[in-house]
Amino acid sequence: MSTKVDESCVLVDGPWQHRFVGANGSRFHVVEAGTGPLVLFLHGFPEFWWAWNEILPAVADAGFRAVAVDLRGYGASDKPPRGYDGYTQAADVTGLIRALGERSAIIVGTGFGGMLGWTAAAFHPRMVSRLVVIGAAHPLRLRAAIFADPRGQFSASTPSLKFQIPRFEHVLTRDNAAMVGDFLRKWGGREWTSGRDFDEYEARCREAMRIPQAAFCAMEGYRWAFRSLLRLHGYRFVRLLQEPLVTPTLQLHGALDTAVLPRTAQGSGRYVTAPYEWRLLDGVGHFAHLESPDLVLGEILRWSKS
Repeated sequence: MSTKVDESCVLVDGPWQHRFVGANGSRFHVVEAGTGPLVLFLHGFPEFWWAWNEILPAVADAGFRAVAVDLRGYGASDKPPRGYDGYTQAADVTGLIRALGERSAIIVGTGFGGMLGWTAAAFHPRMVSRLVVIGAAHPLRLRAAIFADPRGQFSASTPSLKFQIPRFEHVLTRDNAAMVGDFLRKWGGREWTSGRDFDEYEARCREAMRIPQAAFCAMEGYRWAFRSLLRLHGYRFVRLLQEPLVTPTLQLHGALDTAVLPRTAQGSGRYVTAPYEWRLLDGVGHFAHLESPDLVLGEILRWSKS
């Protein structure tokens, strides 16, 4: 029998402070350490702020104000029934920067959080001073690859296409959210998923996904991305994303990523007119920030200081 879970499970103690910040009409749970220029960390699916638990204090020690957030609908942040469209979630990011008292930030996003990083930098260029994207193609590149590469990216995206099925969140949370562990194993590199830290990480992510409404909210972003293909606001969203990025962008991608294929991600540079670097990480899957944290930390600091 599964025990009840509440938001307190994500309020993990450590060398950081937990705070709640109002932004863009919702309340967000943020985890903060250090002082200096703001580095805002955006997690992916099926994670929560804990994705950055190793990197956050190290970035703070290097002279930055490091803040990891539970995205809308995740962890201890608000779980409103709406607002999972690309426009609103990009405005969540920039609203958080303002709510934290800053005029701009360095954004580091992984997976779904990386997609939000691309979008926030495209829609609000003055507020994103630098961008580090991990395991995420530019949204237009991903969209094109899903249609143009049926055996590749379309096939890789099939698990998230299942999220369109009504009430699929009940499947995700079944057996103490066993499917969350399946996603981590399927997308992560073998060395990490068979390593000693994996079980604890899986347990934390499974628990956080069982917070009431979290699984529904986590799927809504994917549902909007799919539904918007056929709607006018989705067409407008695409048109806005075609504006080239003027934010210096570093793209890190695991060579073994099976969620977003390296060949899908690699074409993203065409949407950036600012300084841009692409780095493929050997032996690493979709979760580079966890699989190779020292390398990712070094790259984040190099890009943030350059």
